[in-house]
Amino acid sequence: MKQYIVDAFTDKPFSGNPAAVCVMDEWAAEESMMKLAMENNLSETAFIVKETEGYHLRWFTPGTEVELCGHATLASAFVILNFYEPDSRIVQFNTLSGVLTVKRTENLYEMDFPTYELKEIPVTDDMERAFGVRPVKAVLGLDLICIFDSENQVREMIPDQSALMQIEGRIQNATARGNTVDCVSRSFCPKLSIAEDPVCGSAHVQIADYWMWELGKDAIDAYQASRRGGYLHCERREDGRMSVSGEAVLVAISELAVSL
Repeated sequence: MKQYIVDAFTDKPFSGNPAAVCVMDEWAAEESMMKLAMENNLSETAFIVKETEGYHLRWFTPGTEVELCGHATLASAFVILNFYEPDSRIVQFNTLSGVLTVKRTENLYEMDFPTYELKEIPVTDDMERAFGVRPVKAVLGLDLICIFDSENQVREMIPDQSALMQIEGRIQNATARGNTVDCVSRSFCPKLSIAEDPVCGSAHVQIADYWMWELGKDAIDAYQASRRGGYLHCERREDGRMSVSGEAVLVAISELAVSL
């Protein structure tokens, strides 16, 4: 079985967010997929099986299966549209988050994602301990999003992983208004066995929604300021869903020496 390594939300190798993508004839045992995700030790390993209509897509971190992942969806679309259906421009994935459609336009891959209700919650001392600086606001959707005064606070923070584990929420995100983009963010996911997610597409469904309302825009450009870094373009759709777009680049194709 082939495994593709694709860097998502970037046009340069060794930046953005790397994902492993495995296209299979049939499903392997869940334990085997989990072991391969642990072996890869990337934020996500994606597993794909062709169905009558579209493809079934599942995502695994080194610690668990997740219900939504942006960068591994982008990487999966890159693999399908370049190596399996090169004449197609659109691919549909059946996932735990419903049907996700990805459309290729030149170098961009536009993903159609569901949105989540955002509710402001109190800023706590635990949040300050986790990030080393006190947020000015916190909102909770699928993830916990902490808002800070400045881009530098987000870029320079050194989070306390043990303190992050005490914060309620599936993923912890930090975000602030940017200087050359609409917002700058970082994403920390210790509960998913990911210390810092280099570029988190699913988090930007919520980050973009927040900043669109704050800035009075229907579209924003975002930068995730991890060590690798990556760019995302987000637009609110008329049907209330969110499109998240980015580029991707192939890094490696390997052949697994073991069967799952």
